[in-house]
Amino acid sequence: METQIRKLDYDAIDMDVIEEAGRVLKEGGLVAFPTETVYGLGGDALNPASSEKIYRAKGRPSDNPLIVHISRKEDVYRIASQVSKEAQRLMEVFWPGPLTLIFPKKALVPDKTTGGLPTVAVRMPSDRIAAAFIQAAGGFVSAPSANASGRPSTTTAAHVAEDLKGRIEMILDGGQAVIGLESTIVDVSEDRPVILRPGVITRGMLEEVVGPVETDQAVIAPDSAVKPKAPGMKYRHYAPRAALTIVEGKPEAVIAAVNQWTAQAEAEGKRVGIIATDETAACYKGGLVKSLGARSREEEISMHLFEVLRSFDDTDVNCIYSESFGEAAIGQAIMNRLLKAAGHRVVEVPGSK
Repeated sequence: METQIRKLDYDAIDMDVIEEAGRVLKEGGLVAFPTETVYGLGGDALNPASSEKIYRAKGRPSDNPLIVHISRKEDVYRIASQVSKEAQRLMEVFWPGPLTLIFPKKALVPDKTTGGLPTVAVRMPSDRIAAAFIQAAGGFVSAPSANASGRPSTTTAAHVAEDLKGRIEMILDGGQAVIGLESTIVDVSEDRPVILRPGVITRGMLEEVVGPVETDQAVIAPDSAVKPKAPGMKYRHYAPRAALTIVEGKPEAVIAAVNQWTAQAEAEGKRVGIIATDETAACYKGGLVKSLGARSREEEISMHLFEVLRSFDDTDVNCIYSESFGEAAIGQAIMNRLLKAAGHRVVEVPGSK
């Protein structure tokens, strides 16, 4: 299959290209498209064959539910059988934007799209190319991240092409995703809202709108064997090819430990990758050091996380060590992705407490 790549300009979106992409979806094809979070791999959410095609293209387990993307708030009522008052308030404040809400679903949504669950995950992106494409495609686009299953999510069209070229019909190139982490997911299908995946919309922001919000233990704990209710809750995600280990502790202790491990590995003829920040990058004496950005600017770290994880695959590193990140602001979302990328492999440096 030949994958067409169409570059788009946000200042003058070519609607002919958008309409062409919409036709591809309506005819059962797949189109990768930009959103403000990461690139999505779009199929017709109401066509079970399209959902099956997404799973095949990604190599994704079929019990991992897909998110349905809409371009109009009122369309949620066509696919959700119940929309609570809390959900309505969250929609009013955070849609369009990087928030996915989980509702009880109507029969209109195929089980293939929801991984067999009685609920449906819905998001309304703020990205203008995404909104135009969703409307052209019929209004309901199922779209997980546009990467091969298990690999770091894609934040550029080039990343999408690396993983999916030859497997899908089209890629809409809108440049670099501005957030770089997938949306916050909140289950609003039961009595109290529950965060199933953290993102840039934090628990504090949610609670300002609807009051108390719970966080599912699977957000930070190792993956469970239960059926996933939202993308990313069960399976290993975001992993580079080299084994990744997160190192926790006081900064000076982490740096000393990683320098020691790196020297030992290099003495054995191995090469080490190190994920650092602007504040610490110069402190590492060996290895291939890549900075995510400044800790004082978490939006930089979130934007560059997947890009840096992917970049190690173009090197000959045998292992990767990453600094840890706190849970203030969007730190929990960053750690959630790193923990999954590392398969929850964490080392705490002795004497850090």
